[in-house]
Parts: sequence; C-alpha cells; structure tokens
Amino acid sequence: MPLDRRRSLRKGHDDLHGNAPDQSQAVLLLIDVINDLSFPDNQDLVRRSVALAKSIAKLKKRCKKSGIPAIYVNDNRGRWRSDLSAVLRHCLDTRSPGREMTRMLVPEADDYIVFKPKHSPFYATPLQTILDSIGARVAIIAGVTTNACVLIAAGDLHVRDFRLFVPADCVAALTEREHRRSLDVMKDSFGANTTSSSRLNLARLRKQP
Repeated sequence: MPLDRRRSLRKGHDDLHGNAPDQSQAVLLLIDVINDLSFPDNQDLVRRSVALAKSIAKLKKRCKKSGIPAIYVNDNRGRWRSDLSAVLRHCLDTRSPGREMTRMLVPEADDYIVFKPKHSPFYATPLQTILDSIGARVAIIAGVTTNACVLIAAGDLHVRDFRLFVPADCVAALTEREHRRSLDVMKDSFGANTTSSSRLNLARLRKQP
C-alpha cells in the first residue's frame, strides 16, 4: 500500500478516536450559556444576564485571539434527541427570558459543543476526550449558575488536577449572596483564581499548565 494511503487511513482512524484540531494548554468552558433562564425566582439573574453575556463574549473573543478554544457545555434539556439547532430555537424564542444572553453567545463554527444530561460536564459526555486531545491542563470557566453547574464543573476539574480560573464577572447565580459564597468555595477549596476576566494573561495561560 502506498505510504500516503497508509497515512490517510491512519489519520482517519485517529480522528475516530476523538482528535481535536486545536492544541492549547488552556480552554474556555462555557457552562449553560445557551439558556432560557426559566428558573424560579429568576428576576435578578435575568436582569444581569445581558451584562454577563457581554463580559463572556469579550472574554471569548480574547481567548480566540490568543488561540484558546471555546467549549460549550450545555444542558440537553432532558432529551438526548435535542441538538444545537433545537436548543437555540427554544432559547431564542421571544418568550424566553434568556433570549438576549443566548443571542449574544451563539456558538461559532469552530467552537466545540458538548451536551450534558446532569450538572456535571463530564458525566455521560465526551468532554474528557476533547480535553485530552487538545492537551488542556488549564480551564477558564464562564456561565451559569455559579452555585450549581459552574461549581460542580470546578470540582470535577479540580479532582482532575486542572488549574482553574473562574472570572467573577463571567459567572452568575440567582442571587449575589449565592454567587459570592460559591466563588469563595471555589477559591478556598479548589484553588480557583476568581479575578476579573480583564486581568487574565491569556497568551501565557495557553502555553503554560
């Protein structure tokens, strides 16, 4: 068999095992940002959601410029039949409280998309395979909510020995008290850096574990 043919077959075989096109020590994990925000007592979160989305969008743009890939880790709305277009269609509906946040954070063609059935970003998802393929050891977490899925994601990444960054301006909870309390837990228990996103040296994070 010709050498170039063998290489082609080998490449295809590797791709079947989850190879990602990006290589970076750091990744940006966007937790549940495609979201209708239809929670009980959601008024404060909905009111802050546009400012939150602006901060996340700015961080994502800076990450991409620095070569840090974005991975959307999103709730599958309780249905494994859900796909991105269906979730977007629901969350962009004019009746959706999360419409503006979703509109500002619609995934781009080169982003990764992972759907999760539970709070954990790893449970029954391919996230570990994607992270291994990218070579990531640093995780920047953004999204909602600070005291639930963001907190659980941080814990899951901590036990996997990831270096953690949870910019305080890029995550939110239903209340400011829950937000601050959860940031303190991530900082004290998981060693997370919770500084503002504007202070992150993204070029350095991409190259250093």
